[in-house]
Amino acid sequence: MKTTYLLVALCLTILPRISWGQDNRPNIVLILVDDLGFSDIEPYGGTDLQTPNLTALAKEGTIFQEFYNNSICAPTRASLLTGQYAHRAGVGYFNVNLGLPAYQGFLNRESRTLAEVLKQAGYSTIISEKWHVGDDYDQWPAQRGFERSFNFVGGASNFYEVNGPEQATVPLIRNNKPFYLPKGRYLTDEITDQAIGFLKEQQKDKKPFFLYLAFNAPHWPLQAPEEETQKYKGVYRGGWDSLRTQRYENAQQKGVFPLGQGIAKKDSTVQNWDKLTYDEQQYWQRRQQVFAGMIDRMDQSIGRIRKTLKELKKDKNTLIIFLSDNGAQGGDRTRVYTARNTETVGLPGSYDVQNSNWSQTGNSPLRSYKDNPYEGGIGAPFIVWYPKEVRKNVIKKGGGHLIDIAPTLYDFAGATYPEHVGDTAINTLPGLSLRPLLRSDSNQVDRHVPLFWERAGNRAVRYGKWKLVSLFKDGNKPELYNIDEDRSENNNLASRYPAIVKDLEARYKAWAEENSVVDYKRLKTNNQFR
Repeated sequence: MKTTYLLVALCLTILPRISWGQDNRPNIVLILVDDLGFSDIEPYGGTDLQTPNLTALAKEGTIFQEFYNNSICAPTRASLLTGQYAHRAGVGYFNVNLGLPAYQGFLNRESRTLAEVLKQAGYSTIISEKWHVGDDYDQWPAQRGFERSFNFVGGASNFYEVNGPEQATVPLIRNNKPFYLPKGRYLTDEITDQAIGFLKEQQKDKKPFFLYLAFNAPHWPLQAPEEETQKYKGVYRGGWDSLRTQRYENAQQKGVFPLGQGIAKKDSTVQNWDKLTYDEQQYWQRRQQVFAGMIDRMDQSIGRIRKTLKELKKDKNTLIIFLSDNGAQGGDRTRVYTARNTETVGLPGSYDVQNSNWSQTGNSPLRSYKDNPYEGGIGAPFIVWYPKEVRKNVIKKGGGHLIDIAPTLYDFAGATYPEHVGDTAINTLPGLSLRPLLRSDSNQVDRHVPLFWERAGNRAVRYGKWKLVSLFKDGNKPELYNIDEDRSENNNLASRYPAIVKDLEARYKAWAEENSVVDYKRLKTNNQFR
């Protein structure tokens, strides 16, 4: 008789969740933007930009001073989607196959995606937009756990379609089938509409959802609706030199960059604004207006997603995370795509790239650019919003990394990360859940092991306050910085602290061996990189 009562009680305990779909775990919206610099949004010092929706998320949530990515598109996405260091996930270089498991250019099966784990945990899984971690059909999002998918496969795309369906400029895939972007339609808007449509469709699933919203903005080509570009007319007449300094001061005032620390030394390759001719200044103002317009429209899209969540009565139980895949694009590539330009920069027929001049401002007050292991390459904005748990209007030092996202989401979702799938042993997760930090008075991740980077021979190690950097072009000569005192990386302390350099180099070597990192000279020789 006691056994019968026990079984009845157990059934009554689990029945509501099974029969009526009462699942109180949070919905998850993970927003990744492309080539956004550290101060390219208002909460991080970009007060020249109109990003009210990101500003609201920041004021209602928690932001980090220090959050790290992998400095470039595909390796960042590999780590974000799997919780692994990029080499361990198979994308140690880029989305190209270099003939070695750590450099195969697509996500391996030993690394489970967020979608695969969360789907197994009872979540609906959705992606809208850029993929860039597997070009072949069996590597697409729908084959890696996403039940609803809208995306382009590669690393960059026009924002407008200028050809017909048979020769699409913007090759899109929706649920494994080709999708044609109507002429005149702006891709950021389509990404948003597809996500909103999937969210409304998901209502019938009666379970929480995971949405990976991967905007390609503000990645080149520089294209924006003209009404957004015109919003910023005259805003950039003062040029990049004065704006770089203003953003540095703003970042200090907002608390996202430490008071008392200096701005990174100016890039000597960037010409002084006041040395440009009148026509050059007009041209470069226009380019930055377009870039700002791209960010503006992306911010509006986030507002539309939040409005939809409210309409669906899911806003109060949704965790939102926002970050960038790397710092702003550097390089002196002024008009490298001139042959492809048939219209003024910003319009559908243009194809221009952001350069070091404005990108140094975008990454201000940090040093360097995308594809480099200095703070300007690997430091990103990071905003977390979830009123049920995440502290409001709080700035933490943070010290987070991409590898921490997966354990954080699994923690919130109550998801079990597998040790095996069939006969395949699954890579363990090297990161930490940020959930305890986000809901406590603690200021930074309690991490007892270093963080590591390697990309095209450029290396870095961050352990406590110390950061070791070495660049391939300089023969990997070590540079040492005290990030707690000099996040701008102006003062190389390697000669003063040789023992620390030696220790960090030894730690890097051990990590590289564990993650199958190959000497870049070997890759460069075998694959004839330029």
